[in-house]
Amino acid sequence: MADLRIDLAGIKSPNPFWLASAPPTNSGYQVQRAFEAGWGGAVWKTLGEPILNVSSRFAAVSYNGQRVAGFNNIELITDRPLEVNLKEIYETKKRYPHHAIIASLMVEPKQEKWHEIVKRVEDVGVDGLELNFGCPHGMAERGMGSASGQVPELVEKQTYWVKEVARTPVIVKLTPNITDITVTAEAATRGGADAISMINTINSLAGVDLDTWNTIPHVAGKGAHGGYCGPAVKPIALNMVAECARNPHIQVPISGIGGISNWQDAAEFMLMGATGVQVCTAAMHHGFSIVEDMIDGLNHYLDDKGIASVKELVGRSVPRYSDWGNLDLNYKIVAEINNDVCINCNKCHIACEDTSHQCIDLYTENGQPMLKVREEDCVGCNLCSIVCPVDGAISMVERQSAIAPMTWNERQLLMNSLSK
Repeated sequence: MADLRIDLAGIKSPNPFWLASAPPTNSGYQVQRAFEAGWGGAVWKTLGEPILNVSSRFAAVSYNGQRVAGFNNIELITDRPLEVNLKEIYETKKRYPHHAIIASLMVEPKQEKWHEIVKRVEDVGVDGLELNFGCPHGMAERGMGSASGQVPELVEKQTYWVKEVARTPVIVKLTPNITDITVTAEAATRGGADAISMINTINSLAGVDLDTWNTIPHVAGKGAHGGYCGPAVKPIALNMVAECARNPHIQVPISGIGGISNWQDAAEFMLMGATGVQVCTAAMHHGFSIVEDMIDGLNHYLDDKGIASVKELVGRSVPRYSDWGNLDLNYKIVAEINNDVCINCNKCHIACEDTSHQCIDLYTENGQPMLKVREEDCVGCNLCSIVCPVDGAISMVERQSAIAPMTWNERQLLMNSLSK
């Protein structure tokens, strides 16, 4: 079996699967249950000054029969006293010394507040700190969470304040509610962050009840924007991880978060530069036991690939991720339809005819309906293979090009030189 142990900026864990700071890590009872189930680490639900939460708090977006394709919450940080949380962290770490426990922290942007809470949580034996600069609701109105996380200067300054007193590694959790997450990631590294984690939840409103006209969720008939997570946000999170991983000014490990539901998702995040991953919505949907399949699946995948350690997976796909201007304009793929497998639903023809490049023809052969791609008109957009409901019915195949590879950037250089 492959070695699944990771080391994220000095924080060691028996596997790359951590629970994210959220309702599943709200108490020692829950975190200990999670460790028994097989999770390698847990980021304790965000600690700070005692606050009050509302009822109700959660909502979900289901799509095409899939429950919880997206998840929305308006819950704030822990509403349990700091002393109680610290006692349970101490007890949990003592009982599970080889599992990673990271304290998520959020306080006002004041140096003395950060110094005070950092010292208190480190005294109970946490393995690291995660600074919550990402929560988009509730605390943002008080100058915390994403209100700080959207301002690079505040990210850098508060990270620096924490590093002044911290004895354990400091992870900065970034908000996706920003134009370019690499700007705040760079600010975190300038402040001395040992690692970054992303993404926190995305500003969202889950829906509106068409009978009552209340927002979903609502509190006594009033609603507020919440944080969106779950499988629906995975492509957004994966892109942001990749952008930071390929940025030469962000040379710190990444803890990947956002829609990770199985071992395949975890492997994708690690290939795009994450050292480990954090999971929340999938655990809330299916329970802590999902980690068993994650561990088994990742183990078998690494064995099949001949990879001895999961660390060897990290960042392997990052060199393949670039800017549009560096893509080969002369690369050619086309759709190819296997009529022996095709069920003649004609979804590919309709999609191509109505919304793409009108290159799939309908015809009859020996009395049977058939479909054929006119390759000279196919641009390789992939739409037909995406809408096709039958695996193997449509393949996208490479075609040799007689024209040498050329990117848009190379073309522009050539055009400029010819115009002189």
